[in-house]
Amino acid sequence: MFLTCIFALVTWPVLAQVFPDRPIRIIVPVGPGGGTDIFARKLVELIGPSLGQPIIVENRPGGSGTIGTQAVIDARPDGHTLGFVWNTPITAAPHTLGARYQLDSYTPVMRVGYSPFALCARPDFPASNLQEMVARIRANPGQYTWGNEGMGGVMHLGVERIWRRLGLDLTAVPFQGAGQTLPAFLGGHITFYGGSLTGAVPALRAGTAKCLMLTTPDGSPEAPGSQGLAILGLTDMAITIWWGLIAPKNVPSDRLERLTSVFSAAARQAEFATLMQQQAAVIQIDTGEAFARSIRAEYEALGEVARQLNLLR
Repeated sequence: MFLTCIFALVTWPVLAQVFPDRPIRIIVPVGPGGGTDIFARKLVELIGPSLGQPIIVENRPGGSGTIGTQAVIDARPDGHTLGFVWNTPITAAPHTLGARYQLDSYTPVMRVGYSPFALCARPDFPASNLQEMVARIRANPGQYTWGNEGMGGVMHLGVERIWRRLGLDLTAVPFQGAGQTLPAFLGGHITFYGGSLTGAVPALRAGTAKCLMLTTPDGSPEAPGSQGLAILGLTDMAITIWWGLIAPKNVPSDRLERLTSVFSAAARQAEFATLMQQQAAVIQIDTGEAFARSIRAEYEALGEVARQLNLLR
């Protein structure tokens, strides 16, 4: 009896620290059905029972992703709440959208992949490549409009950086996501579609649009004939939409390591790569400090262009 009590006293602290000891919650700061939500749910499906607890995906849309992101930041830092986000609420919103959090308010855990932003024209636009497009815009300042997926978001700021470097004068027209931008473009209300390549793929495949610019150095097989920024000598201007995991500050390092290991293994499965390819996205797994450094670089670059455009809030 005495030995049994001693054993219980010795082992109780160890058992009490088992992680996770309840369901993991993944907050996705957009509604169901978009790329961010689809990727999060596929990762959860691929992880399955490997953590020993259910993983629940909770959609918290609103505020261009800031509401759900704030919910992650405010959660108890015990590893049971994570956020699966894209970059607008992380690197743009603290500058332009009135977010209450800053760069050091959360812990970057892991990036899983990215997709270029695309600038597309209708088939009859009088330019067949990126250089011709630039020449056309330069010769007609202020004449053309480009839609984007939200004023003050990553694409708006990133592409405005490019326009400013090239000395081009276009009028930005903000929408709430590709679901609004693409119909306005196809209906002739704006000259160029601006948004994720994922959002443009249906029109490209249908032949109702042509991709003239990607915001990565090179083109993409998902947009035949497309060209990236390298042809203009602007590789330092590259900007993408990326997806990844964040956690509240001060989650114990051993818990973060376990979560990173499990999510990384899921992201490396062929089934996840196939899904991303179907969505015109590319696997890129960065964890820990490497992910944090890339976030900081993007955050600082977008903050500078927000200042130049008088969009700081």
